Amino acid sequence: MENPRIGFIGLGNVGGKLAGSLLRNGMNVTVRDLNPELVAEYVAKGAKSAESPRAMAEHCDIVITCLPSPAACAAVVEGADGILSAMTKGKVWLEMSTTDADEIQRLAGLVQATGALAMDCPVSGGCHRADTGNISIFAGGDRAAFETVLPILTILGRRVLHTGALGSASKLKVVTNYLCTAHLVALAEALTVCKVAGMDMNTAYEAIRISSGNSFVHETESQVILNGSRDISFTMDLVIKDVGLFDEIARDLKVPLELSPLILNIFKESAKAYGPRELSPNVIRRYEEPCNVKVLGEGFPALMVDDEPEERGYEVVPRNRQKAKA
Repeated sequence: MENPRIGFIGLGNVGGKLAGSLLRNGMNVTVRDLNPELVAEYVAKGAKSAESPRAMAEHCDIVITCLPSPAACAAVVEGADGILSAMTKGKVWLEMSTTDADEIQRLAGLVQATGALAMDCPVSGGCHRADTGNISIFAGGDRAAFETVLPILTILGRRVLHTGALGSASKLKVVTNYLCTAHLVALAEALTVCKVAGMDMNTAYEAIRISSGNSFVHETESQVILNGSRDISFTMDLVIKDVGLFDEIARDLKVPLELSPLILNIFKESAKAYGPRELSPNVIRRYEEPCNVKVLGEGFPALMVDDEPEERGYEVVPRNRQKAKA
């Protein structure tokens, strides 16, 4: 698809940065969001705006959605003036939200019935990497659809993985978000123990970073915890949504889990205590406050910034497939 007209619905913490990558790379972009100030910000950067999802789908070759919930996505797709009424053969819908796999399959079926293509393409790696086009993208859908949209996905992200059938990407996304949350809770506990034990927190951070206890979450979220901003552009209500989606998958499959229900309850209690829109790393407050401590270090950033230069993305091929091709 040469010089496609791209529509982007949802200019929130992640979506806005993804739309920014398209604009930064000279793409023809039309945007829509319920917040008119965000729309005006991106129009000032060179985007066009659309009066409705339907109007966007009529004008654009590719429509991308990046929305906070399955309900929001359903409203944009099949609601009054939704994109569904304007999707036709040759058009593409890319769902980049973290959403329910069954719901994406249902909505994608409606879109595909019009002759259009549909894929679920959630992202992973944090807002700071979405901002530089270096985020990772999971892409679920048939191979022909994947190859059609791969040139766009390699602008939006650095590492692009075709995960298989439509819906598989959304399942893997909630799995990885669950793991991220498990690491965050474990780090909140570990850092608080280090503080109460009288350890230097900068030293504790480095000890974890160079050890077998390290993780992506430690190298990012621990830094904003130790700064005190606790700002990773992600809130407790979104954690509850994501871990809840993981829990639903496990229950549907009758997989007996122990850790994820506990983590989900920790965040439900924390959201009740501190507010659903509290920043997710502030789950550490439930450990700090009973100990009358504040877990802080020195010289850590208030916000994460991606220090990798922006590069054109590429498809990641699973290792077993690499060996098979060889």
